[in-house]
Amino acid sequence: MALQIGDKVPDLLGNDQNGQAFQLSEQKEKKWIIYFYPKDNTSGCTAEACSFRDDYQQLKQMGYGVIGISADSEKSHQKFINSKQLPFQLIADSEHQMAEYFGVWKEKKMMGRTYMGIVRTTFITNEEGIITHILSQKQIQTSTHAQQLIQLLA
Repeated sequence: MALQIGDKVPDLLGNDQNGQAFQLSEQKEKKWIIYFYPKDNTSGCTAEACSFRDDYQQLKQMGYGVIGISADSEKSHQKFINSKQLPFQLIADSEHQMAEYFGVWKEKKMMGRTYMGIVRTTFITNEEGIITHILSQKQIQTSTHAQQLIQLLA
């Protein structure tokens, strides 16, 4: 079952790149942009992460925190954050529990091969952790994703 607009997101999203449990309730930001992406250091995912990096301060001024989630390991996330100078945390969902809970772990096809993976999706919450917007893969422009959200949320 996929989460929908009006649903509450879980407080504990998993472990971040440092192996620390990441709980929304323990963060100073109260509204969240939670974006699921397929893989660290791939072209589209790097463009999306850098979009959030470049517009991070504006999103913070609007009251939003940013958190990325993929099935990559904590070590992969550390390298990705360091190489791209990302100012936000990444959750290592290597067992894809959050992806399944949010409803973004789905069958995918590439080059004639069928496999399970994360479908790029963004969830936006209000101060109570209630989902107010969901952007599907077809709606997301990776290189300008943060700007899309700034316009949507302004």
